Amino acid sequence: MRILLAEDDSLIGEAVHKFLGRSGFAVDWVKSGQDFRNALSTHEYGCLLLDLGLPDETGEALLTCVRAKDSRVPVIVITARCGIQDKLTLLNMGADDFMVKPFDLEELAARVRTILRRVGPDKADSGAACHGPLTLYPQRFMAMWNGKAVALTHREFWVLEVLMRRKNQVLSRAQIEEALYGWGDEIESNAIEVYVHTLRRKFNAGLIHTIRGVGYQIAPEHQIEQQGKQPPASQTCA
Repeated sequence: MRILLAEDDSLIGEAVHKFLGRSGFAVDWVKSGQDFRNALSTHEYGCLLLDLGLPDETGEALLTCVRAKDSRVPVIVITARCGIQDKLTLLNMGADDFMVKPFDLEELAARVRTILRRVGPDKADSGAACHGPLTLYPQRFMAMWNGKAVALTHREFWVLEVLMRRKNQVLSRAQIEEALYGWGDEIESNAIEVYVHTLRRKFNAGLIHTIRGVGYQIAPEHQIEQQGKQPPASQTCA
Protein backbone atom coordinates (compact mmCIF):
# COMPACT_ATOMS: atom_id res chain seq x y z
CA MET A 1 0.00 0.00 0.00
CA ARG A 2 1.38 3.40 -1.00
CA ILE A 3 1.29 6.31 1.45
CA LEU A 4 2.04 10.01 0.93
CA LEU A 5 3.77 11.71 3.87
CA ALA A 6 3.92 15.52 3.96
CA GLU A 7 6.31 16.59 6.75
CA ASP A 8 8.97 19.32 6.66
CA ASP A 9 10.69 18.27 9.89
CA SER A 10 13.58 16.09 8.73
CA LEU A 11 13.88 14.09 11.95
CA ILE A 12 10.18 13.26 12.11
CA GLY A 13 9.91 12.64 8.37
CA GLU A 14 12.89 10.31 8.30
CA ALA A 15 11.66 8.35 11.31
CA VAL A 16 8.13 7.92 9.90
CA HIS A 17 9.44 7.06 6.43
CA LYS A 18 11.76 4.34 7.74
CA PHE A 19 9.35 2.86 10.28
CA LEU A 20 6.38 2.60 7.93
CA GLY A 21 8.68 1.20 5.26
CA ARG A 22 9.78 -1.54 7.64
CA SER A 23 6.10 -2.10 8.45
CA GLY A 24 5.37 -3.05 4.85
CA PHE A 25 4.20 0.24 3.35
CA ALA A 26 5.59 2.14 0.37
CA VAL A 27 6.05 5.75 1.52
CA ASP A 28 6.59 8.85 -0.61
CA TRP A 29 7.89 11.73 1.52
CA VAL A 30 7.46 15.39 0.55
CA LYS A 31 8.38 18.52 2.52
CA SER A 32 6.21 21.23 0.96
CA GLY A 33 2.61 21.88 0.00
CA GLN A 34 3.50 22.24 -3.66
CA ASP A 35 5.25 18.86 -3.72
CA PHE A 36 2.24 17.39 -1.92
CA ARG A 37 -0.08 18.70 -4.64
CA ASN A 38 2.23 17.46 -7.40
CA ALA A 39 2.41 13.97 -5.89
CA LEU A 40 -1.37 13.77 -5.57
CA SER A 41 -1.81 14.78 -9.20
CA THR A 42 0.49 12.04 -10.50
CA HIS A 43 0.05 9.09 -8.12
CA GLU A 44 -2.70 7.17 -6.35
CA TYR A 45 -2.36 6.75 -2.60
CA GLY A 46 -4.10 4.57 -0.05
CA CYS A 47 -3.55 7.04 2.81
CA LEU A 48 -2.23 10.59 3.34
CA LEU A 49 -0.21 11.74 6.35
CA LEU A 50 -0.43 15.54 6.42
CA ASP A 51 1.55 17.90 8.64
CA LEU A 52 -0.25 21.20 9.28
CA GLY A 53 2.94 23.27 9.48
CA LEU A 54 4.40 23.03 5.99
CA PRO A 55 6.55 26.03 4.97
CA ASP A 56 4.67 27.20 1.89
CA GLU A 57 1.06 26.27 2.54
CA THR A 58 -1.18 25.47 5.48
CA GLY A 59 -2.27 21.93 6.10
CA GLU A 60 -5.84 23.14 6.38
CA ALA A 61 -5.71 24.49 2.81
CA LEU A 62 -4.29 21.19 1.56
CA LEU A 63 -6.90 19.18 3.44
CA THR A 64 -9.64 21.31 1.89
CA CYS A 65 -8.10 20.71 -1.55
CA VAL A 66 -7.94 16.96 -0.97
CA ARG A 67 -11.56 16.75 0.09
CA ALA A 68 -12.70 18.89 -2.84
CA LYS A 69 -11.15 16.36 -5.23
CA ASP A 70 -11.52 13.05 -3.36
CA SER A 71 -13.95 12.35 -0.57
CA ARG A 72 -12.64 8.84 0.12
CA VAL A 73 -8.84 8.84 0.51
CA PRO A 74 -8.03 8.62 4.25
CA VAL A 75 -6.16 11.57 5.78
CA ILE A 76 -4.32 11.46 9.09
CA VAL A 77 -3.29 14.93 10.23
CA ILE A 78 0.05 15.33 12.03
CA THR A 79 -0.02 18.36 14.32
CA ALA A 80 1.52 19.97 17.39
CA ARG A 81 -1.89 21.40 18.32
CA CYS A 82 -3.74 19.50 20.99
CA GLY A 83 -6.74 21.70 21.82
CA ILE A 84 -10.18 20.18 21.54
CA GLN A 85 -11.34 22.95 19.21
CA ASP A 86 -8.40 22.29 16.87
CA LYS A 87 -9.32 18.62 16.75
CA LEU A 88 -12.98 19.31 16.10
CA THR A 89 -12.11 21.75 13.32
CA LEU A 90 -9.86 19.23 11.58
CA LEU A 91 -12.41 16.44 11.82
CA ASN A 92 -15.13 18.71 10.49
CA MET A 93 -12.87 19.69 7.59
CA GLY A 94 -12.56 16.05 6.57
CA ALA A 95 -9.62 14.58 8.48
CA ASP A 96 -10.13 10.93 9.40
CA ASP A 97 -7.74 10.97 12.34
CA PHE A 98 -4.93 13.02 13.85
CA MET A 99 -1.65 12.42 15.68
CA VAL A 100 -0.29 15.00 18.12
CA LYS A 101 3.49 15.49 18.12
CA PRO A 102 5.47 13.87 19.56
CA PHE A 103 3.81 10.54 18.77
CA ASP A 104 4.65 6.87 18.96
CA LEU A 105 5.54 5.31 15.60
CA GLU A 106 3.92 1.98 16.41
CA GLU A 107 0.69 3.80 17.23
CA LEU A 108 0.89 5.69 13.92
CA ALA A 109 1.32 2.42 11.99
CA ALA A 110 -1.62 0.91 13.89
CA ARG A 111 -3.82 3.90 13.06
CA VAL A 112 -2.87 3.68 9.38
CA ARG A 113 -3.84 -0.01 9.33
CA THR A 114 -7.09 0.74 11.14
CA ILE A 115 -8.07 3.41 8.63
CA LEU A 116 -7.16 1.19 5.68
CA ARG A 117 -9.26 -1.56 7.21
CA ARG A 118 -12.24 0.77 7.47
CA VAL A 119 -12.11 1.81 3.82
CA GLY A 120 -11.15 -1.61 2.42
CA PRO A 121 -13.32 -3.51 -0.05
CA ASP A 122 -16.20 -5.70 1.08
CA LYS A 123 -15.31 -5.07 4.70
CA ALA A 124 -17.00 -7.15 7.33
CA ASP A 125 -17.54 -6.07 10.90
CA SER A 126 -14.15 -7.55 11.76
CA GLY A 127 -12.41 -5.37 9.18
CA ALA A 128 -11.67 -8.33 6.91
CA ALA A 129 -11.90 -8.12 3.12
CA CYS A 130 -13.58 -11.19 1.69
CA HIS A 131 -13.71 -12.68 -1.81
CA GLY A 132 -15.13 -16.19 -1.81
CA PRO A 133 -12.96 -18.45 0.37
CA LEU A 134 -10.21 -15.81 0.42
CA THR A 135 -10.13 -13.40 3.37
CA LEU A 136 -7.58 -10.64 4.00
CA TYR A 137 -6.88 -8.98 7.33
CA PRO A 138 -4.99 -5.74 6.52
CA GLN A 139 -4.24 -4.88 10.13
CA ARG A 140 -2.27 -8.11 10.56
CA PHE A 141 -1.09 -8.60 6.97
CA MET A 142 -2.77 -12.00 7.17
CA ALA A 143 -4.57 -14.02 4.51
CA MET A 144 -6.84 -17.03 4.97
CA TRP A 145 -8.09 -19.58 2.45
CA ASN A 146 -11.11 -21.59 3.60
CA GLY A 147 -10.37 -20.52 7.16
CA LYS A 148 -6.71 -21.61 7.08
CA ALA A 149 -3.91 -19.05 7.37
CA VAL A 150 -1.58 -18.67 4.38
CA ALA A 151 1.82 -17.08 5.04
CA LEU A 152 2.55 -14.07 2.80
CA THR A 153 5.26 -11.45 2.62
CA HIS A 154 4.11 -7.83 2.89
CA ARG A 155 4.37 -7.25 -0.85
CA GLU A 156 2.62 -10.50 -1.73
CA PHE A 157 -0.17 -9.36 0.57
CA TRP A 158 -0.44 -5.93 -1.06
CA VAL A 159 -0.48 -7.39 -4.59
CA LEU A 160 -3.44 -9.51 -3.55
CA GLU A 161 -5.07 -6.58 -1.73
CA VAL A 162 -4.84 -4.19 -4.68
CA LEU A 163 -6.28 -6.81 -7.03
CA MET A 164 -9.17 -7.42 -4.63
CA ARG A 165 -9.74 -3.70 -4.08
CA ARG A 166 -10.06 -3.17 -7.83
CA LYS A 167 -11.51 -6.56 -8.66
CA ASN A 168 -13.64 -5.27 -11.54
CA GLN A 169 -10.60 -3.91 -13.37
CA VAL A 170 -7.67 -5.38 -15.23
CA LEU A 171 -4.51 -3.87 -13.72
CA SER A 172 -1.32 -3.45 -15.69
CA ARG A 173 2.05 -4.31 -14.17
CA ALA A 174 2.76 -0.57 -13.86
CA GLN A 175 -0.48 0.02 -11.94
CA ILE A 176 0.35 -2.72 -9.44
CA GLU A 177 3.90 -1.40 -9.06
CA GLU A 178 2.43 2.04 -8.39
CA ALA A 179 0.62 0.65 -5.34
CA LEU A 180 3.60 -1.31 -4.03
CA TYR A 181 6.66 0.87 -4.42
CA GLY A 182 7.64 4.34 -3.25
CA TRP A 183 10.02 6.79 -4.89
CA GLY A 184 13.53 5.44 -5.19
CA ASP A 185 12.57 1.82 -4.47
CA GLU A 186 14.41 -0.61 -6.70
CA ILE A 187 11.97 -2.65 -8.79
CA GLU A 188 13.00 -5.91 -10.44
CA SER A 189 11.73 -6.06 -14.02
CA ASN A 190 9.81 -9.28 -13.35
CA ALA A 191 8.83 -8.62 -9.72
CA ILE A 192 5.06 -8.53 -10.30
CA GLU A 193 5.17 -11.69 -12.39
CA VAL A 194 7.03 -13.43 -9.55
CA TYR A 195 4.50 -12.26 -6.95
CA VAL A 196 1.57 -13.41 -9.10
CA HIS A 197 3.22 -16.81 -9.66
CA THR A 198 3.82 -17.21 -5.92
CA LEU A 199 0.25 -16.25 -5.03
CA ARG A 200 -1.11 -18.77 -7.50
CA ARG A 201 1.10 -21.44 -5.97
CA LYS A 202 0.08 -20.59 -2.41
CA PHE A 203 -3.67 -20.40 -3.12
CA ASN A 204 -4.88 -21.75 -6.47
CA ALA A 205 -3.58 -21.61 -10.02
CA GLY A 206 -6.78 -19.91 -11.18
CA LEU A 207 -6.83 -17.22 -8.47
CA ILE A 208 -5.37 -14.48 -10.69
CA HIS A 209 -6.13 -14.20 -14.40
CA THR A 210 -3.52 -12.99 -16.85
CA ILE A 211 -5.05 -10.83 -19.58
CA ARG A 212 -2.49 -11.13 -22.35
CA GLY A 213 -0.97 -7.80 -23.32
CA VAL A 214 -2.93 -5.93 -20.62
CA GLY A 215 -2.28 -7.15 -17.11
CA TYR A 216 -3.86 -9.07 -14.24
CA GLN A 217 -7.27 -9.45 -12.63
CA ILE A 218 -8.44 -11.49 -9.67
CA ALA A 219 -10.85 -14.24 -10.68
CA PRO A 220 -14.61 -13.57 -10.23
CA GLU A 221 -16.01 -14.57 -6.88
CA HIS A 222 -18.04 -17.50 -8.25
CA GLN A 223 -14.86 -18.97 -9.72
CA ILE A 224 -13.05 -18.39 -6.44
CA GLU A 225 -15.83 -20.29 -4.68
CA GLN A 226 -15.22 -23.30 -6.94
CA GLN A 227 -11.47 -23.06 -6.40
CA GLY A 228 -12.05 -23.00 -2.66
CA LYS A 229 -13.37 -26.56 -2.87
CA GLN A 230 -10.02 -27.69 -4.24
CA PRO A 231 -6.73 -27.99 -2.31
CA PRO A 232 -4.22 -25.13 -2.76
CA ALA A 233 -2.06 -25.35 -5.87
CA SER A 234 1.03 -25.95 -3.75
CA GLN A 235 -0.54 -29.19 -2.51
CA THR A 236 -1.40 -30.49 -5.97
CA CYS A 237 2.05 -30.20 -7.57
CA ALA A 238 3.75 -33.22 -6.09
